[in-house]
Amino acid sequence: MTRHKKIPPAYLKNPLHFLALGFGSGLAPRAPGTFGTLAAIPVYIGLASLNVWLFIGATLLICIAGIYICGYTSRALAVHDHPGIVLDEIAGYLITMIAIPFDWRWMILGFVLFRIFDIVKPWPISWLDKKVSGGFGIMIDDILAGVFSLICLQLIVYFL
Repeated sequence: MTRHKKIPPAYLKNPLHFLALGFGSGLAPRAPGTFGTLAAIPVYIGLASLNVWLFIGATLLICIAGIYICGYTSRALAVHDHPGIVLDEIAGYLITMIAIPFDWRWMILGFVLFRIFDIVKPWPISWLDKKVSGGFGIMIDDILAGVFSLICLQLIVYFL
């Protein structure tokens, strides 16, 4: 396991770092990606009452802003894709939950599916994770993991 520079809690005073670090969830000493995805659940709950197009718009805005925000924090930490940067997990989970019925069971299944795709990183997610750098590189693998999770979750919803 690669050791990464510990992120000082003072980083949370900067609004961009606060967002990149998933409202502080990325400071978890173990499994910050999982904690970042957990931090996405209240964001999802807050957006779930929007119509689907507004939800997609908000998710797209988070994805686009995340490219800059994650790149900014990555440069400040001098580490590409530091595990504490978890805004990409938040975006990926929101993608997973597009047009899914609002129910705690779907939230949990979406969480599990997204974590599986984010951790296992099947091709082309693994390729993007290794080959694309900067803020776009930080975001794109989780965006694609979210798309894979969305497809699986939509199929499960449809067939159940």
